[in-house]
Amino acid sequence: MFKLSAISISIFPIMFSSILSYAADDSMEVIEVYAQKRKQNIEDVSVSISTIGANRIARQGIKDATELGHFVANLKISQNAAEGTPPAINIRGVGLLDYNTANTSPVAMYVDGLSVGSASNQIANLFDIEQVEVLKGPQGTLFGRNSTGGALLVRTKRPDAGNYGYVKLGAGTDDWYRAQGAYNATINDESAVRFAFNHTDYEYTSYNLLETSPEAGLTQSDLRLSYLGEWDKWSAFVKGYYGHWDGIVQPVGNIGVFKDPNPQNPVSCSPREAGSLGCVDSFGFNDGSDDFWAVSVNNDSPHLSIYKGWGLELQWEMQEGSYLTYINGFNRLDRDHAFNCDGSPARLCEGELGLKSELVTNELRYQGQFGDDYWTVGLFHLEERIFQNNHNDILRDLRGILAPELTTTFFYDNEIVTKTIALFSQYEWRLSEQHMITFGARYSDESVRYDSISRLNFITTPGELDGTIIPFYTASGEVKDDRISGKLAWNYSPNDDLLIYYSLANGTKSGGYNGGLLSSPEQAEFADYEPEELIAHEAGFKLSNDDVYLLSGAIFYYDYKEQQVFMNQASSTPNAPPLQLLENVGKSTIYGAELEFEYLLSKHLSSRLAIGYIPEANFEEFIDPVGVALTDNRLPFTSEWNIAAELAYTYPLYEGELSSVVGVDYQSEYYFDQNQNPYAMQSGYALWRANITYQYKQWQLGVWGKNLFDKEYSHLKFDLRSFLGMLEDFKGEGQRIGVDITYNF
Repeated sequence: MFKLSAISISIFPIMFSSILSYAADDSMEVIEVYAQKRKQNIEDVSVSISTIGANRIARQGIKDATELGHFVANLKISQNAAEGTPPAINIRGVGLLDYNTANTSPVAMYVDGLSVGSASNQIANLFDIEQVEVLKGPQGTLFGRNSTGGALLVRTKRPDAGNYGYVKLGAGTDDWYRAQGAYNATINDESAVRFAFNHTDYEYTSYNLLETSPEAGLTQSDLRLSYLGEWDKWSAFVKGYYGHWDGIVQPVGNIGVFKDPNPQNPVSCSPREAGSLGCVDSFGFNDGSDDFWAVSVNNDSPHLSIYKGWGLELQWEMQEGSYLTYINGFNRLDRDHAFNCDGSPARLCEGELGLKSELVTNELRYQGQFGDDYWTVGLFHLEERIFQNNHNDILRDLRGILAPELTTTFFYDNEIVTKTIALFSQYEWRLSEQHMITFGARYSDESVRYDSISRLNFITTPGELDGTIIPFYTASGEVKDDRISGKLAWNYSPNDDLLIYYSLANGTKSGGYNGGLLSSPEQAEFADYEPEELIAHEAGFKLSNDDVYLLSGAIFYYDYKEQQVFMNQASSTPNAPPLQLLENVGKSTIYGAELEFEYLLSKHLSSRLAIGYIPEANFEEFIDPVGVALTDNRLPFTSEWNIAAELAYTYPLYEGELSSVVGVDYQSEYYFDQNQNPYAMQSGYALWRANITYQYKQWQLGVWGKNLFDKEYSHLKFDLRSFLGMLEDFKGEGQRIGVDITYNF
């Protein structure tokens, strides 16, 4: 069963406790986390946690949350169907591949303690950040809905004492330009404000050979203003933010799969050959270049996102060690994202995803110390309204040639309203100096109400190619669910340096409505789906030695029930778009192991190594609604091996400090869909990165590089073989080199 046995948990601490002690004169920075909604040393928490600190984010050219997967084992984050669509976040094989802008990820994201809601809000630029925490495994007790796989906690820098700031200017390859900065000002002895900004303008590392298409890239501007007041018994943190992104979306590539597309006697390319110069789509198209990063597509596809909101945190110290906290947040997102899904100069598959969402969250929480015990109890409320305005124009260039029902424009608009209320409690019971039991539960009551309206535009009169708009379907309904999630954990600390733990936890992801492209009124009527549940067993340890090293490891076993899976299946109608289904597939089994090691080799040299291994992440017996057996297929976006490593060196030089980092992220092969399709597969790859920074008094000069060896890889390959004889290729990020200069004042 487990290929890394429980014996490993006892071997690693013993092995490392007797070595590596020669660096004890130096010390690592103490890592504090908020995994249990209060500040704690990472070594005291019975949750598998990886952290990414401010320096790593600032110096290594990290732009947004989708790059965090390069630093954490068993975390994979894809841009999915191009930047601007919901990212696909996967932790330990638990994730959701779906570009539908109304869907919610099974991995929760919280920014400054506030849930971001649906997956469209998980595209977060990282500027003036204090820390990001990656919590692995179900977090259903404290973080509630839609944390089946885990949670990402983003904490921005808060105002503090002093009048100071910084400005960073940067430039890089492929017309990358960036300006960032922050200013912190003390108002009086009790309060301060902080203003932070980010402006990034760039083109994509893939390029378009079609000269009539505009250059693809985005301009992103983000602003944040925050206030912190701390009095004798009260504190208040308030922030407001605004963002504006616009540009042209990343052009999609075309992976043709035919040597000869003759419908009477087609000759297919092998998966290895597909996309090469000798392979074309159903219409004979090939982009004519053997450069992986080159595409040829009519990509006049604009993107516009505008978001704004606020966050509020009020805290009252009722007595020493006891706090009452109230958190409130509001977020509004307006987004229009055009797309081209045929990857060619022809007009065969184009459309737009329009979205407006409004999110309100409230949480009232009490946390208190009772001797050596600690109790957390709270109420949580969320309401999110999503309005979609979508269309997909199919085979426009073939109107009047093919049958009218094949050359149709689908308009599909949805209103989806989610309401959640929950009560949660967790108690940490100190049995003795060495033993602690943690138990908690959360009761959630949730409803998802949906109204869906679709219209069609197709030819009703021969010769009138503009067509006529007619009603297609309407569907409405409500998915309700109330259930309990919880956690039971045992901590054993034989000494101050070692924690051994076991936890049993479950998490749920809410049901909902698949507001994507649906092919019939019948499919629309049954497009809602039920909640999913995951039961997780985890055993792990955390070992430190005089702050010189931190070693942590875990083995885990997941029993995944009623798993929600997005399925892209060929239509039974030739030349028709594929069916896009979101179904509860029954049951899956996942198990694996992780090891993370941070070590300060000397005063100047430090290292970090994280290894993830998932030998089993498979569907059990299941046949999808169109009769395709998925039995024992591997879950999408789940590599067997994932290794992230980093070596950092700092050295005093001419009254300043020189620091350098070299790192790598290795992913073994994985599939992009549930069919275990060899055409929709990503071979194993390694992405190397590096940066060199010189700090001199108030100035800092940095040079950074990502994907140093220009490794070819894709964010997603979307299978349209039965429709267009190709796969959409959403390419990753190629080599990018940049330089930053920062002035601190």
